[in-house]
This record gives sequence, C-alpha cells and structure tokens, in this order.
Amino acid sequence: MSTNVKRGISFILGLFILSFGISLTILSRLGAGAWDALNVGLSNVVGFTVGTWVILVGFILIFINAILLKKKPEFIAMITVFIIGYFIDFWLIIAFPNFYPATFIWQLVVLLVGVILMGFGIATYLQAKFAIIPIDRLMMAVQFRLKVSLMVGKTIGEVTALIFAFIFGGPIGIGTVIVTFSIGPLIQMFFPHLEKWVHGVS
Repeated sequence: MSTNVKRGISFILGLFILSFGISLTILSRLGAGAWDALNVGLSNVVGFTVGTWVILVGFILIFINAILLKKKPEFIAMITVFIIGYFIDFWLIIAFPNFYPATFIWQLVVLLVGVILMGFGIATYLQAKFAIIPIDRLMMAVQFRLKVSLMVGKTIGEVTALIFAFIFGGPIGIGTVIVTFSIGPLIQMFFPHLEKWVHGVS
C-alpha cells in the first residue's frame, strides 16, 4: 500500500474516529472536552447545532493561527472543519438522538472510550498532513511559538478553550478535566506508532 493511500485512509478514518469520540464524551453527560463544551454551550445559548459551531469556531481559529504562525490564513482547513462538523451532527442527531447512559459507571465507560478515540483519531488524521483542524493547528502553532511538545501545546489550547466554555455555560464536569489533561498525552502516545505505519518513520 502506497504512502499516499495510507495518508488518505488516515485522513478520513481519523476524522470519523475523532468525531465519534467527541460525540461519546458529549453523550456521557459527565462534561465534554473544553472545545466541545464551548460548542455545546454556544449551541444551547445562541442556537444552531453543535456541528455548526464546530465549523464557525474553526473559521475563527484559522485567523488566530495565522497570527501565531505569521502566515496567511489556512482556508483549506475548512474542508476538514466541515467534515468533522457534519460527522458530529451525524452521531448526535441521527445515530444516537436518544442515547442516555443510565448509570454513572456506564457514563464513565462512555466517556473514557470517547477520550481514547479522540486521542487516536487526532493522531491518525494528522498523518495525512492535509488540512489540519484549526484546533489542532493551534496545538502545533503553540508548539512552534513556545518550543514545547505536542502534549504541552495541546494542553495549553484545551485550558484556553475551557475558560471560554465556562463563560458560555458549556457542559463542564469531571469529563472536561479528564479530556483536557489526557488528550495531549494520548496523542503523544499514538502519534509515533501511526507515523511509523504511514510514513515508515522509525
């Protein structure tokens, strides 16, 4: 299998897995990840679907990233933003419209599975090196600007989003804390293994 084919598979499959993971954390009702809590909060306060806010917030972040990296806005990233936004609406509105974990243990299981899938999905689609989601470009922009690891860059972005999620009354809880401080390490753990498979990097 050629590298380009592997990159294409990584892109679509990664976004599919990521969107499912995000949706599970929201459906767990234990608190969503910072960015997702922000999108849910905006959806509840202003209107529109969660997926629509994924797209709108992504558009704003494109300009923020351009400032941090001192480059032109990466509008091609909107391709990825639209895909992930529609995937999330598919999971929340069509696939699991009435999904309510009945017990705390079940909620916790749904949350943890979602978090792991998020980390794996991000590390997977990043291998395509194409149209990175603005949230993850922010992670890389912070990494570039502050000379830190992907883990630290992601955590800084998550904490920033958490502040805005709180302002807009997003679903913040124990799940938010777990997502905020585990996504970075999970990406750092999965990334090199996937990079080796896709690009043959040892």
